[in-house]
Amino acid sequence: MANGMTVFWAVVLVLVVVTVFAGAKTVPQGQLWTVERFGAFTRLLNPGLNFIVPFIDRIGRKLNVQEQVQDIPEQSVITKDNATVTVDGVIYFRVMEAEKAAYQVQSLTTALSTLAMTNIRAVVGELELDAALSSRERINTQLLTILDGATEPWGVKVSRVELRRIEPPANLIEAMNKQMTAERERRATVMRADGEREAAILRAEGQKQSKVLEAEGVQLAAERQAQARERLASAEAVATRMVAEAAAAGGEPALRYFVALKYVEAFSAMAASPASRLVVVPMEATAMAGGIAQAMELLRAPPVAAAVARAAGSVPPVGG
Repeated sequence: MANGMTVFWAVVLVLVVVTVFAGAKTVPQGQLWTVERFGAFTRLLNPGLNFIVPFIDRIGRKLNVQEQVQDIPEQSVITKDNATVTVDGVIYFRVMEAEKAAYQVQSLTTALSTLAMTNIRAVVGELELDAALSSRERINTQLLTILDGATEPWGVKVSRVELRRIEPPANLIEAMNKQMTAERERRATVMRADGEREAAILRAEGQKQSKVLEAEGVQLAAERQAQARERLASAEAVATRMVAEAAAAGGEPALRYFVALKYVEAFSAMAASPASRLVVVPMEATAMAGGIAQAMELLRAPPVAAAVARAAGSVPPVGG
């Protein structure tokens, strides 16, 4: 009898321990568990130690409520201009309502991948190749708006969509590289032509300015020469008037003196020239010398001497 009681209490103790362990549930941080009673959802278990009714309640779905990353499988997409590109990417999402994520959709990750692939084909298919390659940020924004709205009934928040690759086929890439090279060469040619044209314009402007300055210099020199000639002519006129006055005052001897003076100056210049090897003295030189002597005698008279002095002081030297 005693042994039977011992066995009974041992069985009861084991059942109690098993029941306690069956009813105690420890939920990890970052997860939410659903509790089902006879197959129907009843409540959620938060992270930490929780208790359920053993043998009646059971754990339904274990959901990760952290932000998750889901790959978008690689696929071929035809653009608006019938070019084929290879596209893949990633989705960042988070479960906001665990009950909806658990029971409103079957296989949440598969549904997200399929939905993303379908919308990528729709968005990229509306663009031409050049726009698809250069508008990745715009495509990401469009996909984010579409996916976030489509997954709201599932209790999921899509926070970001990133296309990792939009790649045309190899032959198209080669053609695009050739086109880019040709465009760069064209731009370089245009830039060189523009530079040469600007250089030619600057050279022409420089030559024009040089000719203008040269013409201005010639004109200035001509004006100065004309002014010098005008001053020389004025001096000659004054000297001629003074000579005429002296001749009127001194008579013929004074006039002979001036003529003899000019003759001597001209003869001296001709004799001093280094190119002269032979100086011919005309016969009239002796007569002229006699006239000079007579003129010197007459010039000693005070009235004549004064007139001659005035005239000589106003006559410019030869070559001045």
